[in-house]
This record gives sequence, structure tokens and C-alpha cells, in this order.
Amino acid sequence: MVLIWISIVHLFNKSTIILNNMTGIEFKRTVQRETQSLRHYAYQLTRNVEDTNDLVQDTMLKALTYQDKFTDGTNLKGWLYTIMKNTFINNYRRMVKRNTFIDQTDNDYYLDSVSHSVKNDAEKKFMLNDIEQAIEALPPSLRKPFTMNTKGFKYHEIAEILHIPIGTVKTRIFVARRQLREQLNGYAKIYGLENVM
Repeated sequence: MVLIWISIVHLFNKSTIILNNMTGIEFKRTVQRETQSLRHYAYQLTRNVEDTNDLVQDTMLKALTYQDKFTDGTNLKGWLYTIMKNTFINNYRRMVKRNTFIDQTDNDYYLDSVSHSVKNDAEKKFMLNDIEQAIEALPPSLRKPFTMNTKGFKYHEIAEILHIPIGTVKTRIFVARRQLREQLNGYAKIYGLENVM
């Protein structure tokens, strides 16, 4: 991390090339002024202080490395945010690829075999029955927008069909979900989903 920062400072000091009426030093100062807002955005992406610092440094390094790609007069903050977002996405993809585990054992047959798996359809039927009853117990003003939303209708489509404002649609769906969450709380406890719900 210290080495990256030293290389950034080195790039700042060496960048005296004139870019469309802006010297490298002016570019460096302009980029440095955006560091705090970059830090806030990086924290929103990473939710971790160390990762935030690394992401900001990576972004600054790339900005200085590719400063010739920046067009003078365009939105510098937007350009830096784009670099940061793309860096974050690429790092995330790299991490997911590295942490992917592929099981190549010889007993794949047993993992996928129907004879070696047991399904409990009764529990699923009880759960579906309870969900259907909970939905039916909702007042019609909440049930209709909620069921339309679960069938794939967008908020604005529901508003047009029911002739109500889109804000009302969103509120009714939110209230319906909250009531269903309260009624089906027992399943959350059984499956350990209390924190999710």
C-alpha cells in the first residue's frame, strides 16, 4: 500500500506534460481535490476502510497513468467515478473467480442421483398453503397491487391499471410485504431468516 502511494507521488511529480491547456501539475492538484468525494464513493462500494483506501489509491494511480485520456473541459469527477466503479467491478470479478470452488470428485453420480436424495413435499405444501392464506388475508386494496407485482407488473403498469398514483402503489406493496412478513414470521425462525426479514 505504501509502495503504491509512493508511485502515485512519483507520477504526480513527473507529470508536467501540457494537456489541452492543463499541465500535469494542475491535473494532479485537480485530481487531489476530488480525493475526499472519491473516498466516500469507495466506501459505499466496499463497506470496508482498508478496501476503501486501496480502491482510492488504485483509482488515483489509473487516473494519473491515463491522464492523456482525459479531455480537458469534461467532468473530471464523473471520469474518476467511472474509473473507480470499473476498478471495483474488475476487482470483484477477480475475487469471485479466485474463490470459486469446483468439486471434481469421482462420486458425482451420488450427488445427483435421485435414489440418494429425499424430498419433503409435505413441508413445502404446508408452507405454500400458509403463504396463500396470508396473501388472501390481506385487504383487497393491498392484495391486488401486491399480487400484480409478484406476477411481474411494474409499478407504473399497476398504477395505470388500478387508476391510482404510483406512490400509492409503492406504499401498498410495502405495507403488504410488511404484513406478510409479520404473519409468516414463524418460517423465518425455523429457517434462521430472522435477520433477513
